[in-house]
Amino acid sequence: MSDLLYSEIENDLRAGVRGLLDDKAAWTDVLAGTEKDDAHDAALWRALTDMGVTALPVPEDLGGAGASWRETAVVMEELGRAVAAVPFLTGAVLGVAASQAAGDRDLLSGGRTALLAVPFTTAPNGPLPGGVQADGGTVTGTVTSVADAAAADVLLVPASGGLYAVEAADARLTPVVSLDMTRRLCDVTFDAAPARRIAEGDDALRQALAVGAAMLASEQLGLAERCLETTVAYLKTRYQFGRPVGSYQGLKHRLADLWTAITQARAVARYAADCAATGDPDLPVAVAVAQAHCSTVTVRAAEECVQMHGGIGFTWEHPAHLYLKRAKSGALALGTPDRHRAALAALVDLPYGS
Repeated sequence: MSDLLYSEIENDLRAGVRGLLDDKAAWTDVLAGTEKDDAHDAALWRALTDMGVTALPVPEDLGGAGASWRETAVVMEELGRAVAAVPFLTGAVLGVAASQAAGDRDLLSGGRTALLAVPFTTAPNGPLPGGVQADGGTVTGTVTSVADAAAADVLLVPASGGLYAVEAADARLTPVVSLDMTRRLCDVTFDAAPARRIAEGDDALRQALAVGAAMLASEQLGLAERCLETTVAYLKTRYQFGRPVGSYQGLKHRLADLWTAITQARAVARYAADCAATGDPDLPVAVAVAQAHCSTVTVRAAEECVQMHGGIGFTWEHPAHLYLKRAKSGALALGTPDRHRAALAALVDLPYGS
């Protein structure tokens, strides 16, 4: 059994990333970014790249840090806390994982942002997109609801039984309405765009989606922790009828239940990250458990954050709505909790949904 406690290196990494985010991604800055045509925080993405955290699992001989998905999961927790508008999940996780699974050293060492061009709701164990066809050295078709596509240098596109690398400049992006304005969606269209096949079959794609779902659980964990901390701090200082709101027993019970659920979420998220890091064959089960639990807990934490902040929690001037939108969006990303529960039932040979 692996040690799921945070190592000294992971704690040091967390401190560095949190310091950077506190300096460059305060919630007021994140909120201001949502009002722009392009919410992607290019300056923060460069800072994270310079810190070396966008290539943590990439081998050192390819310009990466030679770390693992466990360290990447710690970064995901901090980005979830900050609701940062950077393509880390889509690029530094899904894109890197797909490139690793395909064994494409050029993509891993190029220092460019490669994103996996699939609908953001695509689950590791579900149907794969089939809207793009490959013909020789080109691809044609449309992929709907791709997250962070506007920030990509290269798009990794599933087409005709393989995975293809396409220059983002050769694609046409059509923005669509996004629930989470810090992680925007686009429909991506290819019209005989030059493409290079990097993998045959769908193994590389499914491996990337599984790793992505494992890392998403860590992002959700960080977001849920931030919601709980923010809510507890508010209830300690907000007075009603001459006493702190947090002194009322009903609210204490709700927060205690939420704390317990988040503690459980930390356990399953850490296990999923460890399975991804070590190549454990239990990864499909770990991912299904983590996503089924963390998605639900994070939405609940965000909803409690809004409700327990009272009137201010429903306003644009408070960050609670940023947390709620990220939580709701994350619960749909890479498979809904119900889809992951169904996948888990199949993995352990239990009837589900009958």
